[in-house]
Amino acid sequence: MSQETLHRGTTGLQPTNPDPNPDPNPDPTNPAPASTGLMSLEVVSKEVIADGVISLTLRHPHGAALPVWTPGAHVDVHVTGPDGEEMIRQYSLCSDPANRSIYRLGILREPASRGGSSYLHEQLQVGQRLAVSTPRNTFELREAPRYLFIAGGIGITPIIPLLEQAERNGAEWTLHYGGRTRTAMAFADEFERYGHRISLIPQDVQGLIDLPGILATPDPDTLIYCCGPGPLMDATEALTSAWPASALHMERFVNDVAANQSGDQPFQVELSILGRTITVEPGVSILEAVNAVGANVPHSCQEGTCGTCETIVLDGEPDHRDAVLSEEEREENEVMMVCVSRCKTPCLVLEL
Repeated sequence: MSQETLHRGTTGLQPTNPDPNPDPNPDPTNPAPASTGLMSLEVVSKEVIADGVISLTLRHPHGAALPVWTPGAHVDVHVTGPDGEEMIRQYSLCSDPANRSIYRLGILREPASRGGSSYLHEQLQVGQRLAVSTPRNTFELREAPRYLFIAGGIGITPIIPLLEQAERNGAEWTLHYGGRTRTAMAFADEFERYGHRISLIPQDVQGLIDLPGILATPDPDTLIYCCGPGPLMDATEALTSAWPASALHMERFVNDVAANQSGDQPFQVELSILGRTITVEPGVSILEAVNAVGANVPHSCQEGTCGTCETIVLDGEPDHRDAVLSEEEREENEVMMVCVSRCKTPCLVLEL
């Protein structure tokens, strides 16, 4: 099916609709249009759940089962911006993966919104359709006897299904969840059943999460999962420098590293499948350069946060500038995100 983008109307932003005339008898095991990789999902509920946060529940218009996902996964939501340009925003899934009839998203209205979150908050109505990608996961729960979950603000959304999986697995875990105020902490009421394993920390009453105290003693049997504002994740990363390299797992939806392009130099990329070698100039991404010669690398955010453009590295040393790979994964140099990362050696050989 072809993708159709609805134009800006009198109400401002409009959802991108990849399936304006869906099949009345869909395949319940594969509702996503194969040609676009997008699903046209219906908004079945929209409610304010905290200050500045809404919860959206989405389903297939004809009740078909939605694609399987695992805790920690996110989806891309497509809307058309004020200037007619399509905007893509990543939101974590926070429903039950076993319930394939719905997806639930928690969406913060960003103070500096360029139109995406403000449209979803102000104009999106129950019954409308949204173009949503199939789920991807760069934040999967690895097996461990113990987990330490740290969440700030809307960063709680991917943590919800992760801690529920840890609970099902019989692992020990604790959650430290901070927010500006108690009324700004989305989904907090859902944690009451877990009792003392949850620490809710409203900043206006208790201050910031005590990261130095929580992270003071490295534990080789504990994995740390952290999501939230940049300063929270930066502090967590700094305070876990003495922990095992594989202990810390973070999900970032903002990438500050990729913004610095000073000192970029040209380098060569060899495409092993296409049998071509190209030069990537400063100011041009590897993604742009390889797709210009027919590599057809799938991509979404183009900011190094979603993981869609992950590409296998056969030779050379990448200059990793993404917010997806862990330090351990970067050191392995087996894959890279070609939308933002570059090269430390004169040439990279990629499996493209």
